[in-house]
Amino acid sequence: MPTPRKAAAAATPTAPWIVAIAMQKGGVGKTTTTMGLAAVLSETCRVLVVDIDPQGSVTFWAERAGDNLPFDFAADLDPNNLARLRELPYDVIIVDTPGSLESTHILTPVLDEADFVIAPTEAEALSIDPLRKTIETLIVPRGLDYRVLINKYDPRTPQDLEDIQELVDQIGLRRFQNAVRRYKSHSKAPIDGLVVTQYRASRNDLKASEDFRRIAMELLSIRAMSPRTVQEDH
Repeated sequence: MPTPRKAAAAATPTAPWIVAIAMQKGGVGKTTTTMGLAAVLSETCRVLVVDIDPQGSVTFWAERAGDNLPFDFAADLDPNNLARLRELPYDVIIVDTPGSLESTHILTPVLDEADFVIAPTEAEALSIDPLRKTIETLIVPRGLDYRVLINKYDPRTPQDLEDIQELVDQIGLRRFQNAVRRYKSHSKAPIDGLVVTQYRASRNDLKASEDFRRIAMELLSIRAMSPRTVQEDH
């Protein structure tokens, strides 16, 4: 594991909580989810983002942001190095993973080290089958807690969100109560080198940031109730 782009401050008293962003389907917004949550969480936590996706989307984004990135970043394409993550002085480590079926050999060791998984999916019926397969074949057998994140839904057609939420609930998958809307701010952010906490102050920019703040609040609530966190607090 290479040294993170920026040095961490002081060592955290407990091992970091490792969150994998995983879905065996491309285009569902894994990288945007990774960077958005990391940005919001970095306001109160020491956060490291690890890019283990050979496509390097997080790496491109982080390099565009440069010193303006509000959290630490490292790229490592060798999943066997992930065991060292728990030695690092962070509260939360978010790992961006590949989205193809051919990259299971990379995703598997990430999940072996993870404490929690976020499975992003689009608000489309055709996304449900790969979502279910990812969760049932890779996440549930490891006993990992997870949440489905419904991503990139059109705010002009809220019925699409309700329909996909109903489908996810019907097949018994756990999901975040909140979802992420599709805004141009998100698609422009990588080239602009910005994260959600740095978006311009337009109305839609604020809404885009608000979505990730709500998801981050849910995530922190889940972390507070996780067995490992409760055990460490006692």
